[in-house]
Amino acid sequence: MANCPNCGEKIPFWNIKAECSKCGVSIPNFNWVERLEEDNKNAEKSFGVFYKTINRMQYSLLGSKLRIVRLVLTFLPVIGFILPWASVKSDGSSFDLALLSFSGGKTAIDILSQVFSNFSLISANMGFENNSGPVTFMFLGTVFFFLSLLFIVFAFLLNILKCAKPKTKSTVIFDIFSIAASIVSVVLFTMASSGNDFTAFAMGSLAAINISGGFSWGYIVAVILLIAATGINVAVAVAPAKSDEELEAERIAKAAAKEAKAKAEEIRKQKAREEAAKAYEEEQKNIIAEAKKKVAERKAKEEAKKHTK
Repeated sequence: MANCPNCGEKIPFWNIKAECSKCGVSIPNFNWVERLEEDNKNAEKSFGVFYKTINRMQYSLLGSKLRIVRLVLTFLPVIGFILPWASVKSDGSSFDLALLSFSGGKTAIDILSQVFSNFSLISANMGFENNSGPVTFMFLGTVFFFLSLLFIVFAFLLNILKCAKPKTKSTVIFDIFSIAASIVSVVLFTMASSGNDFTAFAMGSLAAINISGGFSWGYIVAVILLIAATGINVAVAVAPAKSDEELEAERIAKAAAKEAKAKAEEIRKQKAREEAAKAYEEEQKNIIAEAKKKVAERKAKEEAKKHTK
């Protein structure tokens, strides 16, 4: 049950009249000017929040050269995970700590696949090694490899998801986690081939005999990219950021400049249309004058012929 906005009289739900039965005021139109002004204020407030968010997002992602470089460098480390960080070579199956293998060996994805498909066998082999042999080290190295990849992907996504906060430091934390996990990953994977007394092992259905291997060049590239991503995120976090008022002023100035440019272009086009119309009109006048001249010349010739006769 509603009440009349003017007199407060209770209006039963079956009353469909627009006027109040007590005071006679039109309920839909009551105080409509004030309500319209209130709606305008609420709309302006909503648009203000919207523009503030858009300004902040654009500035955080592409607002300066430093931020554009940050967006690129926080993605580039993913490429480093394609390169080999460490390797375990053998007369049987060989393994590369990478998402892709350029030597024909098994990749970190293959190792993870073996973990899911033959976990009980791998767990038994780890127990046989007292959790200190090549299977254990390769398994843990692969886990930290994917953790490092996960952290750097989180760092990149946070740059986008938290773009409303231009000085967020959470990306730096995930960058550091990624570097730490990568170091642990390479150390463990290297220990699988050189830090134990085993010369053969089985990673699920993949057997390795006469194992060797160690650190690979790809990790140098990967860690440089990771450090670069961390450095650029630190630089953005400590760099001075523009306030919402400055960003809004810039947006208004750009909008005004765009409007002025559009207006100037419209004036130029209008002037061109007027000049074209004037030129056309002048051309038509010339055509008519030329036609009249020819008619006059023809009449003059005809008159001359009549006089000669």
